Amino acid sequence: MRLDTPAMTCSAPTERTRVRRLPQRADYDRRTIEAILDRGFCAHVGFVVEGQPFVIPTTYVRVGDELFVHGAVKSRILSAPAGRWPLCVTVTLVDGLVLARSAFHHSMNYRSVVVLGEGRLVTDPGEKRAVLEHLIDRFVPGRSGVVRSPNERELKATSVLGISLREASAKIRTGPPLDDEEDMTVPCWAGVIPLSVSAGDAVRDPGRNAALDPAKPGSAAPAIAERLLDGVG
Repeated sequence: MRLDTPAMTCSAPTERTRVRRLPQRADYDRRTIEAILDRGFCAHVGFVVEGQPFVIPTTYVRVGDELFVHGAVKSRILSAPAGRWPLCVTVTLVDGLVLARSAFHHSMNYRSVVVLGEGRLVTDPGEKRAVLEHLIDRFVPGRSGVVRSPNERELKATSVLGISLREASAKIRTGPPLDDEEDMTVPCWAGVIPLSVSAGDAVRDPGRNAALDPAKPGSAAPAIAERLLDGVG
């Protein structure tokens, strides 16, 4: 198993990951990259099959120095020739709408990460199970300990790809609009409308009405809402 590999503390930009458009917004610090990845829930995975680009949204999990995505064994993402899976994985957190005095300077406040690399198919059964447990625990900490684990048929039907964070960069925008001086007198409102992700009240599955044991991690509805997005925004 490879899940205990130590995480790197910094990420030097490569020719592929160096931010060229607005480079002042770039951040190559590994702690920044990991913090953004660990706050997100949805990644978009880009790949090419027979000359056709595809971008697929999926859940993911970071474990140490690798990002893991999963999918069906027959997924297009696994149809790359010679068992090689060049991937581009992106995660974006939108923090606000930036309304400027000019149309050109409208923008968003955001935190994003781009990871480039070659996907590694996880074939070790123990590592695959461990990755999938980490993935389930991203929904709610401790959730993998209270649900039924995947059986052999489900494991065989699921593929897991790992991609190293060695080629990764973050890009971040914060603050107010950047209007030109000559536009500062335009008579319209300008500023930032903050956006955040929040959890609503948990809704019980109507198929079962049995009481849940609130002492078990991930089983009590109020605890789920509290823990799901704790600190995320």
